[in-house]
Amino acid sequence: MPYMLRCTLRFLAALMLVAVSGGAQPAPRPTVTFSPHVFRSSKGDTIQAELGELIVPERRASSSSRRITLRFVRFRSTAAAPGAPIVYLAGGPGASGIRAAAGPRFPLFMALRELGDVIALDQRGVGQSATMAPCTARTPVDLSQPLTRATLVTFTRDGLTDCITQWTAAGVDVDGYTTRESAADIEDLRRALGVPQVALWGISYGSHLGLAVLRYHGRSVSRAVFAGIEGLEQTVKRPALTDSLFVRVQRLIDADTTARTAYPDIAFTMRRVHARFDSAPQRITATPPGATAPLTLTIGAFPLQMLVGGMIADPAGIARVPAMYAALDAGRVDVIAGPLIGALSGMSTFFGMPELMDVASGIDRARLVRVAREAERGLLGDALNFPMPHLAGIRPSIDLGAGFRAPLRSSVPTLFISGTLDGRTSPTEASEVRAGFSRGRALIVEHGGHNIFEADPRVAEAVVTFLRGGTPVERIEMAPPRFFVPR
Repeated sequence: MPYMLRCTLRFLAALMLVAVSGGAQPAPRPTVTFSPHVFRSSKGDTIQAELGELIVPERRASSSSRRITLRFVRFRSTAAAPGAPIVYLAGGPGASGIRAAAGPRFPLFMALRELGDVIALDQRGVGQSATMAPCTARTPVDLSQPLTRATLVTFTRDGLTDCITQWTAAGVDVDGYTTRESAADIEDLRRALGVPQVALWGISYGSHLGLAVLRYHGRSVSRAVFAGIEGLEQTVKRPALTDSLFVRVQRLIDADTTARTAYPDIAFTMRRVHARFDSAPQRITATPPGATAPLTLTIGAFPLQMLVGGMIADPAGIARVPAMYAALDAGRVDVIAGPLIGALSGMSTFFGMPELMDVASGIDRARLVRVAREAERGLLGDALNFPMPHLAGIRPSIDLGAGFRAPLRSSVPTLFISGTLDGRTSPTEASEVRAGFSRGRALIVEHGGHNIFEADPRVAEAVVTFLRGGTPVERIEMAPPRFFVPR
């Protein structure tokens, strides 16, 4: 039968099916259950809330995937006529929204109840929505050899591959752990609640997830607030922007007479220390958390660069970096022994959701080439991003593809909050994301860091103002960090 004739017959058959069935039937509305819940903050505050449970497919494209349960806490609105429910999207990936609500952001969760119900969600695979057990790689990292970029990358790729095999054998559909599936979870939650729209409030990876909701379910979102913005193509951060942060840090150091004398060129000192660690890996000794005996490791520069990548999220950590490098430059490797051994001793454990989400969001070839080029001379190389792009390509079936990472266009009113001392997510990349938003607004927090919502009361006020439909301030100035200088 000729190809065109086959196509015509299939088309006519499809029309007949629609005519007989009366058109496509809408998917059944997901169901959600609630139970009373006494919520306690980390400071001991208690509030009557509700614990919600939503059952969703682990992977929607597979009819054989198991069903998983997502849990969240709903704080009922105090408004007489509540607006759209506000869904909090935690960062990480892998952070718990429920735990975040109990921490320093608890007052903001409470304040937002003036506008609508506030929902602290544990995303799939996280916290009370955990769906897989942490996995220990059956071939642990060899801690007797020098820990360099090469050894850590090889172990991490092999270890996660082994854990994917273990999770799959336990019945986990690992390809369901993508940001697109999580975005569909938010849409199912909206439908289960029976509301036309929700508002989104996210930070870091939570902004990445929120942007995916806007890409695939934008009509379901009334307004959004994102901080520490990670665009859909920005899972892997640019090393050159980290270098730009340290240029800003040096300017702040130079403005302090005492600090300028102690740290005349922090970038030069960092490069000198890294070169020494790579040419002659250093031995460090400390007792890991929970252990009874000390552990000795030999490390190159890469683990140190990883440690610093974690420290520079916020100004308080940034302020400790110059003194740490001054001590390392003087040969005092003991200053990093405890934190590094605590982190590296857990290298053989994988949690699933954090690693898989980043692998799925992936990186396009052009950005990978750019990151590699910038990393060659970058102060932290590509350690800020570990374990991405180092895990890129480990499971091709999970990659969401170039379409997911393409520039996003949206008309949803969205507030983008960036701190000028955010060493994790650069304001430069936030502005690139915001360029696609016809109703996007920027709030720049001078000397603010990554964890910005609780850093200054004026930030929380801006969040409430914007989600209420008002116009928040465009700039907030915080005090610069004070750099520690040993006497």
